[in-house]
Amino acid sequence: MPIGRRAALALPAALALGARAAGAAPVEKVQLGLLHTLSPAPFYLAEQNGFWKAEGVDVGFRFFQAAEPIAAAAVAGDIDVGVTALTGGFFSLAGKGTMAVIGGALHEKKGVPLTAVVASTKAYAAGLTDIARLPGHSFAITQYGSSFEYMMARLAQYYHFDPKSVTLRPLQSIGNMVAAVRTGQVDATMAIASIARPLIDSGAVKLLGWVGDEVPYQITALFATRAMIDKRAEALHRFCKGYQQGIALYRKAFLTFGPDGKPVYGPETDAAIKQITQYVFTGDPNAAAKIKSGIGWYDVGGALDVADVTAQLKWYEAHGMVKGNIDPKAVIDTRFLPTL
Repeated sequence: MPIGRRAALALPAALALGARAAGAAPVEKVQLGLLHTLSPAPFYLAEQNGFWKAEGVDVGFRFFQAAEPIAAAAVAGDIDVGVTALTGGFFSLAGKGTMAVIGGALHEKKGVPLTAVVASTKAYAAGLTDIARLPGHSFAITQYGSSFEYMMARLAQYYHFDPKSVTLRPLQSIGNMVAAVRTGQVDATMAIASIARPLIDSGAVKLLGWVGDEVPYQITALFATRAMIDKRAEALHRFCKGYQQGIALYRKAFLTFGPDGKPVYGPETDAAIKQITQYVFTGDPNAAAKIKSGIGWYDVGGALDVADVTAQLKWYEAHGMVKGNIDPKAVIDTRFLPTL
């Protein structure tokens, strides 16, 4: 399983071709674990547009409220594939041969605001007006070993301050993190744009900066259980083809930009929003605005930033959150989707 190579997997030329190819094989049931948020939008689009059905795959969604339980569900055999942030817990389980990262999902990218660093109005008034001033302040995360702790460390490296100078407050859920900052119990935290922007616009919190502008980062990735990879590889390939078509539609609807760098929306955007609201922001009159403001970057074809995932693994190892010295080749499989 070579890693670091550049791959170029073409999307099917037409949906009909995929349907004919899949017709020769039995329908495969695949259970997908994901967060019940805007973040996995390309997966919603793949399901709503029948891309998996055309590939002969029947995908069932199983929703979770945090990243760690998704990995645990894979170990328990409750899901076959999942999309999640890469945490110390994930790498520890993957290192035991239970699963492997097979593709990219959300990618922090400069100029595409995704994860906001926000401060309480109280802390902001007292001088916490940018990320470089975080030392000496409290910062809410879900738990130790989470992607939030990793992002905090990356920001500390970028701004040249000791991450230990920031007091981390593990609060178990994103909702608790945001509530603690809104009420001034914690000085700062992180939140994805669809959550952060309404709070920023209302003045409930203050924006300090966007993670992607300083730290490009493979924030979430697609993984599969070892059983799925070893015993059902053909079905996994078909699942990935449907996923790629969901990404292509997502990019056309939301990640097309004009000469001024601003998003260009068209009929595909309206159709995609209608389909996404079958899962999130259902019945919300402001759903379209929230979706447009909360869209994150997906690379073409679901490409994975292998170098960044490797760097994440080594950081968790260096900080004692993953035991041993795991070979990246044991937890990254590049046979199913392209790499950057």
